[in-house]
Amino acid sequence: MSNSSTKGKADDFVSLAAFFCAANGVSVLVCFAAAYMVFRFELHTKVVYRLALYQVLSAMAFSTTEVLEIVFVNLDVNTTTNGQAKPYTSGGCSAVGWFVVYTQWMKLLFTMWVTFHLFSYAVFYKNLKKIEVLYVVTSLLVPAVIACVPLITHSYVLSRSLRCYIAYFEQAERIALWVVPAMVILLASSVAMSVMVITLTLRACSRTRYETLGKGNQFGKALKYILPLAAYPAIFFVFVIPVVFMDVYETIAGEVRSILNSICTSLWSLTSGLTLIIHIYVARRMAKNRKIAMRMQ
Repeated sequence: MSNSSTKGKADDFVSLAAFFCAANGVSVLVCFAAAYMVFRFELHTKVVYRLALYQVLSAMAFSTTEVLEIVFVNLDVNTTTNGQAKPYTSGGCSAVGWFVVYTQWMKLLFTMWVTFHLFSYAVFYKNLKKIEVLYVVTSLLVPAVIACVPLITHSYVLSRSLRCYIAYFEQAERIALWVVPAMVILLASSVAMSVMVITLTLRACSRTRYETLGKGNQFGKALKYILPLAAYPAIFFVFVIPVVFMDVYETIAGEVRSILNSICTSLWSLTSGLTLIIHIYVARRMAKNRKIAMRMQ
């Protein structure tokens, strides 16, 4: 490999790593600001904000682990395989890989539970806040068990996509531990969201009949409860589905498209934090306007 080619490859790695770190760093700060606002205005006492807070905290944890990966980027371009950086492993990279898989799954399960919660509320008017503990416990413990499997099999390496993750050559493990379960959960959640949207649309079209039956107020409460939270599964689907499909492509073809993963994962966390900030701002603004209107009466 010529000196100019080596320098160019190193510059590419540095640019990609810097972008990856900076994008996720901004996402961490935005998510932290959103979480701070929840506690600052004592909104954590309301289940709607707690469910949103779980989304933001899991996104912040994921982006934090992504930032930590910058420490393990392999810039030794002289050790290459087919023009790609040769993967290597270390204790630190394995630890970061564990946290990446853990936070990835944590976010996936929290989103699944929020979708299930919204589906129950929208379709059956059942508020499942009593099993909120189940949401939290399963979303924290199940990912820990899954993330330990590659740790036991020593499959965490700094892969060719510049991530401390399950090795790209461990196809069966990557497919079994992430690709297939993620696609199943995303598909089921997408179906639930579609049914929820159709149900709400039909009820909105029949609003007069619902008001005649005395359910108009119930429908209105459901909308106020559902609409702010529905943004989080939607954000997750938009940015994670491309990542999952790229993981499938990388696993099968052995080629890497790091930029897409970097953009999607950082935007996933960034938009989660921004959504909660906007939600809090709008809710407080509306509450303030209602107080002003009451004083003027």
